[in-house]
Amino acid sequence: MHMADALLSPAVGGTMCAATAGTIAWCSAKVRKDLEEHKVPLMGVLGAFIFAAQMINFAIPATGSSGHLGGGLLLAILLGPHAAFLTIASVLFIQALFFADGGLLALGCNIFNLGFFQVFIAYPLLYRKLAGRRPSQGRMILAALIAATVGLQLAAFAVVLETTASGISALPFKAFVLLMQPIHLPIGVIEGLATAAVVAFVYRARPELIESTLAERHMGKFPIRGMLVGFSLAALLLGGGVSWFASTQPDGLEWAISKVAGTDELPAPVHPLHSTLADIQDKMAIFSSDTERTEPDDSGKLAATGSSPIDTGLPGLVGGITTLAACLLAGVLLRSFARRA
Repeated sequence: MHMADALLSPAVGGTMCAATAGTIAWCSAKVRKDLEEHKVPLMGVLGAFIFAAQMINFAIPATGSSGHLGGGLLLAILLGPHAAFLTIASVLFIQALFFADGGLLALGCNIFNLGFFQVFIAYPLLYRKLAGRRPSQGRMILAALIAATVGLQLAAFAVVLETTASGISALPFKAFVLLMQPIHLPIGVIEGLATAAVVAFVYRARPELIESTLAERHMGKFPIRGMLVGFSLAALLLGGGVSWFASTQPDGLEWAISKVAGTDELPAPVHPLHSTLADIQDKMAIFSSDTERTEPDDSGKLAATGSSPIDTGLPGLVGGITTLAACLLAGVLLRSFARRA
């Protein structure tokens, strides 16, 4: 559900970038006070894992569409909401800058949509309430299913609102929303099941991690080396191997746009900011596919989403490592500032 700049006006894109930047600043302040030292490497490894997981598009039967995991709810369950938001922001920043997956003007929207609703609404208001402080496996599955589905529905609706408020794509609100919401329903269910499976695995190995996050308390020190190794290996497997078999069908947003507009492309926006950001992204996105880009093509049109399917293992490995480094750097800097304060 990575939006492209072609869907957004500078006013809406700029407003959402400001809102997201403010949320990042708030989360950074909270993490400086509360982040436990052992969670710094966990942020990095989970960031790389989510990056790799988002590369795996799965087909939605009988629709001609596909979806991928967002990962915000999983991060919130394992890290807490504030560290989770910083981690998902790092993932999406790397994707936009080096993979052209989502536009630069749309980066604030994408971080907010894929991060805020899962981390600050679905997790505290649904997952925590339904799972309880000492969740059974059944309660974790139910909580993850409901929270992931609701969070993704809110994100899909936000995409429609942001697109409609921009007023540059000529996508009618009613037709767009009637396609966006249903197509993201099965994606939310699959994300909920995947989240529940990972959380159940972690809960069996280190229940202290899940329980301390649910109870909002420090869990003390215990070895997490095995968990770090496990998520690292999973990220390598997903990014370097499984990504070869990802579905090539359009994702839910692409599918909805094509159904409403009758084309896979939208007219290129005329504002100079769009072309400037497209030029910057074109120079920075060294792992972007040549098949879909965010800058105008020869016909003067922009791809509807700006997403770039990654079809080899090397970019996935490099992206995962880059995300790992970015998340680790963020965690280390925040811990360092906390010690100095």
